[in-house]
Amino acid sequence: MTDTPTTDPAQVSFSQATRVFGRIGCLSFGGPAGQIALMHRELVEQRPWLTEAEYLRALNFCMLLPGPEAMQLATYAGWRLHGVRGGLMAGLLFVLPGAAVVLAISILYSLLGRLPVVEALFFGVKAAVLAIVLEALMRVSKRALKLPWHWMIAVAAFLALFVFHIPFPAVIAVAGLIGYAMTRSDPGSAAPTPSTPVALSQTARTIAIWLVIWFAPVAAIALLFYPDHLLVNVGLFFSKLAVVTFGGAYAVLAYMGQQAVENHGWLTAPQMVDGLGLAETTPGPLILVTEFVGYMAGFRASGLQGSVMGGIAAALVALWVTFAPCFLWIFAGAPYIERLAHMPRLSGALSAITAGVVGVIANLALWFGLHVLFSGLSKIETGPISMTWPQWATVDLAAVGLFILSALMLLRFHAGLAKTLLTCALLGAGIKLLT
Repeated sequence: MTDTPTTDPAQVSFSQATRVFGRIGCLSFGGPAGQIALMHRELVEQRPWLTEAEYLRALNFCMLLPGPEAMQLATYAGWRLHGVRGGLMAGLLFVLPGAAVVLAISILYSLLGRLPVVEALFFGVKAAVLAIVLEALMRVSKRALKLPWHWMIAVAAFLALFVFHIPFPAVIAVAGLIGYAMTRSDPGSAAPTPSTPVALSQTARTIAIWLVIWFAPVAAIALLFYPDHLLVNVGLFFSKLAVVTFGGAYAVLAYMGQQAVENHGWLTAPQMVDGLGLAETTPGPLILVTEFVGYMAGFRASGLQGSVMGGIAAALVALWVTFAPCFLWIFAGAPYIERLAHMPRLSGALSAITAGVVGVIANLALWFGLHVLFSGLSKIETGPISMTWPQWATVDLAAVGLFILSALMLLRFHAGLAKTLLTCALLGAGIKLLT
């Protein structure tokens, strides 16, 4: 695995980077596994703007942060190419296409209820995304699992998550500790630490600036209206979620749903399920479900009953406080990634975390596949074992067929992502609307 860049970042124009990250944002279906696969294809394979080692180090770092790791990975890649403005461009383009779609469908949903046409279109998209995820799993595992103990960590991480439901941060922490211990006996395998120091004062200034950006809108609303205003409550609630969302949105969906439905009364349980389905089948990170919840809170609020503008205001607040922290984490931590990766013991820890990430992607792929290919699932619970298992009689043959088609298009005929997604979306819509 080489660290020698094949493309000088200075040779990548800002307009060129904007076009590529705009494409990534529009095609970022399938949750973190599909999005990580898409960025790997676009930034490492087709356009060698990051080396394999740089990409995996950044992925390891983002997996340790709260918030959507794929969005943060895009932000880091943009930062590597064009500094802060590049990071802002890449991060915003990763989020905004999906956010616009979620907001538009949220408005229609609040006025019309369920949208069969939209559900039909995204039926085929989900099957194609499953093929994209599996392609990513094969490619990442081929590059990341170099030693026998890497394979052992990957398998253990998968079992810990899928079978025993061990918290994601604990899985990654244990993988890092194993890698740290394994490297102590062979410290000479790592590269020397880069000589350029990182000024702590600059890091402190970055943190201060982004804390102000994060909380300024919420504070302004509290001053203009009153501290217990709905928009203030929405901002504080989703700010808290932004800090504890380790391991992606799945880690806090149950808590968010319970609080939003039972404690705050912002939406009903069926509406929460519909919002999750909406976020899963639109581009962008799954945590965009916070935008839907915020919209429904504003739409249903006392004094704003049936108010689309109230819903939009709450959705924008939820969106702001969900993603502003992501820029804080990346812009404060990105300058340290390469230094940490080149320290002998930490390099070993990061390589072990990379192996653990393979297990994480495998768990996400299986979870996603079960929900795409089967309409009925069961829980197997025996002692510490708690795992989801398909009800084989509920297999969706149309979804299986679309998955096979998309896998052939990607792996055998090397069709582009856009062509594969569009083909499966149209075929899926036709199947759903005719049956």
